[in-house]
Amino acid sequence: MLDTSTVASLATAGGTLILAVATFSSTRSANRAARVSEQALKVGMRPVLLNARPQDPPQKVSYVDNHWLHLRDGLAAVQISAENLYFAMPLRNVAAGLAVLHGWHMRPRRAGAESPVQVEQFHRLQRDLYVPAGDIGFWQAALREQSDPMYQPLREAVETGAGITVDILYGDHDGGQRTVTRFFLTPRLLGNDVDPWLWTCTTSRHWNLDRADPR
Repeated sequence: MLDTSTVASLATAGGTLILAVATFSSTRSANRAARVSEQALKVGMRPVLLNARPQDPPQKVSYVDNHWLHLRDGLAAVQISAENLYFAMPLRNVAAGLAVLHGWHMRPRRAGAESPVQVEQFHRLQRDLYVPAGDIGFWQAALREQSDPMYQPLREAVETGAGITVDILYGDHDGGQRTVTRFFLTPRLLGNDVDPWLWTCTTSRHWNLDRADPR
């Protein structure tokens, strides 16, 4: 027959076990809620860039050498002037977070689903460029040194109309959630085009660098 001290010990042990289970369950629930809150915060800060729409307002793009380009109708700019190569592209941020552009990489012709180059190989922007949430902005680049390995292949692509693949590296305003979005620029096939340097622009793919890809 169990004595009083044994019963008391068993009751204490049972109570401790129940408390431990309740604490574990509460901790798991709190951790789950914290993860949900963190994910919601990231979604609220996350930018996603696409090419601008034809009905979006025009934009003026300036360069450090006082060269100007006028973007309109959702078209990109690809221009050779004084042996310099100028590129610009109107962008629309379709997500909830501010997009901060970090860098770019270009290659002639269409790259398809081929993975982008390493982050270290992206060209840094000369100035900070931002695209507000639900609004438009632009990306720009210029190649002036003919000794640059990218200069001649891209010039040939411009002169022959072969098209150009542009990968843009960007993230949220906190420096995280880095994404690479791929665009393809190609000439318009218009016989009477008064602005042949305005090329069509399409978005083809996104790569997430700081989180799992959706595919």
